[in-house]
Amino acid sequence: MHISEGVLTPQVWVGGYVVAAGLAAFSLKKMRTDELPKVSVITAIFFVASLIHVPLGPTSVHLLLLGLVGVVLGTSAFISIMVGLTLHALLFQHGGITPLGANACMMGIPALIAYGIFNLRKNFSMKYGEAIFGAIAGAVAIFLAGICLALLLALSGDEFVGVAKVAVLAHIPVMIIEGAVTGFAASFLTKVKPEILDGRALDASGY
Repeated sequence: MHISEGVLTPQVWVGGYVVAAGLAAFSLKKMRTDELPKVSVITAIFFVASLIHVPLGPTSVHLLLLGLVGVVLGTSAFISIMVGLTLHALLFQHGGITPLGANACMMGIPALIAYGIFNLRKNFSMKYGEAIFGAIAGAVAIFLAGICLALLLALSGDEFVGVAKVAVLAHIPVMIIEGAVTGFAASFLTKVKPEILDGRALDASGY
């Protein structure tokens, strides 16, 4: 789902950087020092998962784990994704430098929304609440990322509208898979390490 170098118009990628800078500052301000180990682990998982691309027509698909990042990291999710994307661009030329801000917004904002969706479970007393809301958060995050991708491409020129439509449709299977993965992960973590989902830091025995 990375937007490549040279695709976005200057107005779009500059605007992406402006929004990303504000969200990164917010994310850093909210992040506690004792959260760094947890953020590092999740960033590494996001980094590796996003490297495996499956070509599909004029675009490609891959796992993003945006819902999982949001569910586990909360407001620290945005800076985690931005760091992962920066490493992708610098080390493997996935995405690029000019679209980095836009790519960060495209993936980071849905991760933050996923965190908000997952927190809604606290308003309901139901069995398997973590699994249900985790699955919804994971699926919605991919759906929103696909919409953001289509919007960014459409704003950059009519010639990208067709690609934008294909990209959104191509990520429907990913949306289903990530919903299942995030729901399972949330349920599993609730049983074995519930403090991770409560916003607390990992201790030395948490790895």
